[in-house]
Amino acid sequence: MTYEAIQTAAAEIRTLSGRSEHRVAAVLGSGLSSYAEHLPGSVAIPYSELPGFPVPKVAGHAGTAYSVELDGVPILILAGRAHFYEGYALDQVVFAVRASVAAGAATVMLTNASGGCGDGLEAGDLVMLSDHLNLTGQNPLFGPNDDRLGTRFPDLSAAYDPDLRQLAHQLAGEVDVALKEGVYAWFTGPTYETPAEVQMAKRLGADMVGMSTVPETIAARHMGARVIAISLVTNLAAGISPVPLSHEEVQETADEARERFTRLVDGLLPRLG
Repeated sequence: MTYEAIQTAAAEIRTLSGRSEHRVAAVLGSGLSSYAEHLPGSVAIPYSELPGFPVPKVAGHAGTAYSVELDGVPILILAGRAHFYEGYALDQVVFAVRASVAAGAATVMLTNASGGCGDGLEAGDLVMLSDHLNLTGQNPLFGPNDDRLGTRFPDLSAAYDPDLRQLAHQLAGEVDVALKEGVYAWFTGPTYETPAEVQMAKRLGADMVGMSTVPETIAARHMGARVIAISLVTNLAAGISPVPLSHEEVQETADEARERFTRLVDGLLPRLG
């Protein structure tokens, strides 16, 4: 997607939301898609009304942007995301995040569901990303670089902002929600990882495996936005879990953890602005 397409989508976000800027953008993954529906004063904008926005096709992923003000901070909440495994090109996968940053979001919060493989992780744990492993061989910055979006060679040595992570830990303590930290490994999906792949990722330093988030982080950092990401471990990964993996298990665990996750997001979002 071109710079002009991103700017066009950002302008439409401003027009349809009635807000000149959004200081924070949040992407809601599996289990949190309904979070923004009942926030007071939220303005719903279907992705189909935003030029260039891909519409998710996976159960549990909505396709609506919500513009809302929390404690005086204008926030754009993206309920649902498109995935690479759905057949979208990576520039499409990251388009919504790029448009959000172009619409003013200097900070992006990403959430996802993951399989846990790190020692001590259990289904239902909330884990903040300290770093990631890109095991796909894919990158949304492949191809010619547009310097208006960002530098050709972005630095990812602090992809997940240390100050924001410290803030999240502090907030988690205030709202009595356990929050761990770990490294997330990105696989393309849509198959769940094999036991051998999980062991490979674990030996490389991964605590979680999943099918999203990393390309969005790269795109947001490319544009200079700060990133924080929180994963809900919805199941133990293959070879660690004693039962076969299923999307239904992911949804069930997400449902059970929704109250804790919501409490954390409620407190964190306004502070990110």
